Amino acid sequence: MSKISEVTELNAFDELCMRRCIQLAMNAPRTTSPNPMVGAIIVYKGHIIGEGYHIRSGEGHAEVNAINSVKEKSFLKESTIYVSLEPCSHYGKTPPCSKLIIEQQIPRVVIGCVDPFAKVHGQGILRLKNAGIDVTVGVLENECKDLNKKFITSQSKQRPYITLKWAASSDGFIDQEREGGKPVVFSSQHMNMPIHKMRSENDAIFVGTRTALLDDPSLTVRNWYGPNPLRIVIDRKLSLPKNLSLFDKQVETLVYTEEYRDDESKLHYVSLEPEKDLLPQILADLSTRSIRSVLVEGGTQLLQSFIDNDIWDEAFVEKSNIALKTGVREPQIQGSLKIEQVFGINISHYIHI
Repeated sequence: MSKISEVTELNAFDELCMRRCIQLAMNAPRTTSPNPMVGAIIVYKGHIIGEGYHIRSGEGHAEVNAINSVKEKSFLKESTIYVSLEPCSHYGKTPPCSKLIIEQQIPRVVIGCVDPFAKVHGQGILRLKNAGIDVTVGVLENECKDLNKKFITSQSKQRPYITLKWAASSDGFIDQEREGGKPVVFSSQHMNMPIHKMRSENDAIFVGTRTALLDDPSLTVRNWYGPNPLRIVIDRKLSLPKNLSLFDKQVETLVYTEEYRDDESKLHYVSLEPEKDLLPQILADLSTRSIRSVLVEGGTQLLQSFIDNDIWDEAFVEKSNIALKTGVREPQIQGSLKIEQVFGINISHYIHI
């Protein structure tokens, strides 16, 4: 098979159309999981006659919605369909989109990037080519890959995409040394919305035992719209009190422990093997649950364990103007990094490369 990632006839119009596909796909940053976000448009003689995106897992894919939106179906035989991700070639919850494109006799397909999912990976493209369809692959490939970096990571690394997040004092402390009381609030009020937006766009949110005990976080989406992520906590000896917010049974919650306890409503206990490293066990279990992305909001110990084990993809760090002079040191990021400023001058975005 030829190199399917190469672009044969890249031009400005194809790029413009692919940008529209990406724009459409971004309308569903959370509801498609565990599936990827995908957008599609149909162009007839230089005019867009159909658009669609994958709205929700289990429902129609972007290509299906775009084709269904076309009023004059006879135009399809002279049209080009643009799609940000390779059309599927297998029967899942819905029929294969490559089959539908062939049935509708659409003569040209322009694809952003190849689907890394093993049941698709190049097979959709091959199926289209074997049907005599003109296929162009790789238009805005990097942008299309970035759109689904969480899905792609989960497929290529067999683990969820890991985002670390914390706030710290100007002199590098994440909290005071304490055994009770309230934590120091470093996050500014205007950061509540983007932080909760970040929560809504991840499948799960993860804290350790100490954070759960001292901060009693609810880990829900309150200052943004969208579903609450799955809550994850480590409680190795089942020592956390049951009156914590994490155990309110309002949101699906996983408790990873070395002990055994029967599940309760929305509260699930997963036994770990204490003689083995915990994080690989937890991430392997999350993968079996089709959890594609995890936001880690734990304390220094949990965050540093992800960093030290080289199991993370990006980190958002907010620096406060408050100085503590003493306390619990913030995590230390090492390795190859790309650093960007986001949300304002006090937020650093670290990308693991």
